Amino acid sequence: MYFLNNSNKMFFTFILFFSTLIAISSNSWFGCWIGLEINLLSFIPLISSPFNLLASEASLKYFLIQSIASINFLFVILLKMTFFKNFLMDNFFSIMISSSMLMKMGSAPFHYWFPNIVEGLSWFNNFILMTWQKITPMILLSYYFNKNFLYTMIIFNIIIGAIGGLNQISLRKLMAFSSINNLGWMLFAIMISENLWIFYFTMYSFLISIMCFFFFNLNMFFINQLFINNISPLIKINLLINFLSLGGLPPFLGFFPKWIMINFLMNNKFYLLTFLFVMMSLIIIFFYIRITYTCLMLNYFKMKWLKISLKNNFLWLMNFFSLISIMGMILSTFLFL
Repeated sequence: MYFLNNSNKMFFTFILFFSTLIAISSNSWFGCWIGLEINLLSFIPLISSPFNLLASEASLKYFLIQSIASINFLFVILLKMTFFKNFLMDNFFSIMISSSMLMKMGSAPFHYWFPNIVEGLSWFNNFILMTWQKITPMILLSYYFNKNFLYTMIIFNIIIGAIGGLNQISLRKLMAFSSINNLGWMLFAIMISENLWIFYFTMYSFLISIMCFFFFNLNMFFINQLFINNISPLIKINLLINFLSLGGLPPFLGFFPKWIMINFLMNNKFYLLTFLFVMMSLIIIFFYIRITYTCLMLNYFKMKWLKISLKNNFLWLMNFFSLISIMGMILSTFLFL
């Protein structure tokens, strides 16, 4: 793998992880801003490539968007230092800081850059963008937020994430809209408690890593590749299991964090929000099932151009991940009894 053989990539990856720790352990807003900037400057060399025009375009777009969000954030923290004792400005500051963080993580309605950039990245870079790059903005958001504003953003995320994925043919864009939808769940989780957010985020990262690993090994980027290429039935079943788990269908592992969230929402009488969460999850499961159903049912009698087969160690790894997805929910249910 190119990443492991390249010392520059390894260095920037280390800086990327380190910058997140700087930002979340800082005791001042200015320190947080420095952490975010180091994070941005270390991620750009990872995604840019001289051999791929799409990756170079994506890195430039990413730089511009993140710079706008950083300027906005820096402007607000300087204003906050000026009007430190002005409580009337508190609401304005919280909304502006939240907006900057939401733009940084690709949350709706600041999400328009996210699917376009995802389209130009490799699966490994997509995995970093959809998981690790969300940690810093989300933790900074939890320090200082306006409840009503964040509820509105959560509703935007879950609706746009579900509706936006319906007409996508690109697997990367599909994963991007799935990420936007899951962001709505994670924003609500971090409003409840950091422990719940860590649990949801860990589960989501695990499931998205399986999908990225799967598509990377099969070298797939578009939906039609799933049924035009000659894929073995076992790989197709693995794909079905992990898609349904990512969608949050019981009894798969992906349902477990959503089940905890829904339980909390119902106990605290958030009935409308619960209804929205469940209905949008159903839409997401619908388009996952549509892909896997087509993949399983369509079989061409003509000779295929390309026969896809995984090496034995990759196949065993995929089977193991699928087993965790199936058994995880059952085991976790017994743990919590």
